[in-house]
Amino acid sequence: MSGNSSNNNNISKRISVLSSHFARSSPIMASEKQAALAVTPSDADAPTIFDKIINKEIPSTVVYEDDKVLAFRDITPQAPTHILIIPKFKDGLSGLSKAEERHFEILGRLLYTAKLVAKQEGLDDGFRIVINDGPKGCQSVYHIHVHLLGGRQMNWPPG
Repeated sequence: MSGNSSNNNNISKRISVLSSHFARSSPIMASEKQAALAVTPSDADAPTIFDKIINKEIPSTVVYEDDKVLAFRDITPQAPTHILIIPKFKDGLSGLSKAEERHFEILGRLLYTAKLVAKQEGLDDGFRIVINDGPKGCQSVYHIHVHLLGGRQMNWPPG
């Protein structure tokens, strides 16, 4: 029973950190880094805020959904179009560095879905795909996800 209570407490802490991460009043870059550093990779198998979005426990603006993936608008967009694309079943794939050969199909599906959503969003002049991985990659949610950014000129180098 105490293990379950501890797990619920950890989930509450992560949701609190992520909620503050998504708050519009804080500078985006600082809060993104803070959120990434507040969550550790050891939390990788724990439920995430994305699980709550998949289960419709937290509202989101869905732009694409099929039996394998869900795409929704980021609530702190870094471009006029900023969409997150996630697998509905994590299957141990908390980040790209955790990918195994068995994840080949879902990784391809995420990128192909990004292409479909980019077309749907009218990003004919180009777009950027970003996958953050680990604390130094500024990953704040340990459920692999693709950022689709577009609607403005991107700069190089990123980050």
